[in-house]
Amino acid sequence: MKTAQRLRMLVRGAAAVLALGIVLPVQADRIRDLVQVGGVRSNQLIGYGLVVGLDGSGDQTSQAPFTTQSLENMLQQFGVNVPSNVRPQLKNAAAVTITAELPPFAKPGQRIDVTVASIGNAKSIRGGELLMSPLKGADGQVYAIAQGSVVVGGVSAQGKSGSSVQVNISASGRIPGGGSIERSVASSFDKGGDLMLNLNTADFTTAARIAQAVNQSFGAGTANAIDSASVAVRAPLDPSQRVSWLSTIQALEVTPGDAPARIIVNSRTGTVVIGSDVKVGAAAVAHGSIQVTISEQPQVSQPGAFSRGQTAVVPSSQVAVSEEGGHMFKFGPGTSLDAIVRAVNQVGASPSDLISILQALKQSGALHAELVVI
Repeated sequence: MKTAQRLRMLVRGAAAVLALGIVLPVQADRIRDLVQVGGVRSNQLIGYGLVVGLDGSGDQTSQAPFTTQSLENMLQQFGVNVPSNVRPQLKNAAAVTITAELPPFAKPGQRIDVTVASIGNAKSIRGGELLMSPLKGADGQVYAIAQGSVVVGGVSAQGKSGSSVQVNISASGRIPGGGSIERSVASSFDKGGDLMLNLNTADFTTAARIAQAVNQSFGAGTANAIDSASVAVRAPLDPSQRVSWLSTIQALEVTPGDAPARIIVNSRTGTVVIGSDVKVGAAAVAHGSIQVTISEQPQVSQPGAFSRGQTAVVPSSQVAVSEEGGHMFKFGPGTSLDAIVRAVNQVGASPSDLISILQALKQSGALHAELVVI
């Protein structure tokens, strides 16, 4: 189904709901789904290592010399010295980067998943084994050790004639539980003082309602909205009591504030998302399409008898300009999403046409919404 058809089905569905006057119930969300607790966060880890045991699909060492250097350094740690005049031609090893996410409150000995990706010219790391590699944080300290068999979801194959087929990516994979945590990250959660609830989407109304819900359940002054993105909540000093206290607060239900009037336009895919609170002032829009057609019909020029001329091909171009499908529609003051989608459906605008119409309405001042182009 084409993008224009999908867009028309989307806006027709929205118009049908609004035309029937259906009022959707406002859904209350739990506080845990609206906020993140300050100081409770994950940390990114990164490392470098070698994947070995590949079936001839590893790095070409002539173009990726760091793979050979890494292997030689590893062998030296086990007492194996490679002569300086020998350059091993490896096909079953690949240099990779290793990334992982260290969850909050992770303790030494726990396991985490790691992602392995080739940084050389390896064709595939399917069936490979990652050798023990340290994973470091932003401070340069080692927080985990990664090792294990790589699981690859992609498949690639190539014949001797050069024909190849590939499904997904086979130069990267994951190792479930392949990282062992060696160091924990200090957290400010058990340091005492107020707990800070940081909203996932900053909104003054939502912040005020969260503070109001907490105060209604636990007494006035328990929570205080700092700004549109933060709510400070008083909490016990004892760590165990802080856990149960926060668990009770996160279970409270709050109705978030209405989303701002906003239109999101993806210029690359032609996707247009219009918020329910978008309004359009009085405006008239003309929509039409201009088609330019150029056709080439070469003609053969035959010289006259006894003229000693030569037969030649003479180009003949025909250019035609036509304007079809011209439409014009008018918006009244305070027009809602219902009228917008109806007008768009009537003129049969494509996604690119709709984007141009919205941009023109915004420039004229008739579109009472934020237009975001991504």
